[in-house]
Amino acid sequence: MASAFVLGDKFRDKLTELLEKTDSCLPERLREELEESLGKPEPTILSFSAARTLQKYLQDQGRPFYLHELLDGGSLHLPEVVKPPRNRELVARLERIKVRLANEEYSRITRNVNTQEISRNGTIADFGQEVRSVKAVVATVFNFLVTVVAAFACSYMGSQYLFTDTGARVIAAVITASVVGLAELYVLVRTMEGELGEP
Repeated sequence: MASAFVLGDKFRDKLTELLEKTDSCLPERLREELEESLGKPEPTILSFSAARTLQKYLQDQGRPFYLHELLDGGSLHLPEVVKPPRNRELVARLERIKVRLANEEYSRITRNVNTQEISRNGTIADFGQEVRSVKAVVATVFNFLVTVVAAFACSYMGSQYLFTDTGARVIAAVITASVVGLAELYVLVRTMEGELGEP
């Protein structure tokens, strides 16, 4: 908080003039304080109490003088604030609190991040489920092909007792394999619908 102000050139000149007058009967204490203030190198600093005493003295002498005139060309003197040294325990505690808050913030930011994630589309568990699904589809297709080929082979081998012509045997085998394939597809579609929850 300010308790003094820096004198402007105009007021400093008036003070010097007042102190040089030998007939001025300034109080001794005020004279000493003013001389001390003017004797110091610039900036000239005058306390508020000395300014009030000077104003009272001048008013008593019949010279009205106002404090706002004193500040003309001057400014408030704000003393430099000396910061006390920081307590080491307090600094260490503040550092621990900062680290804890940073960890909490990091946890809050990354709480929905999965470390198992291999891509933006899913996790390793999802990948395993997709592999199992692909394996099931591959097994179903392989089973379908084996069934159709087996039906064709059985029909071709079995039709040799009915037909002697190879063309007739192939046609009979293709018809049998087609019927077995369509039946297999029907069962597969019904099974898929059942898995999806449809009637």
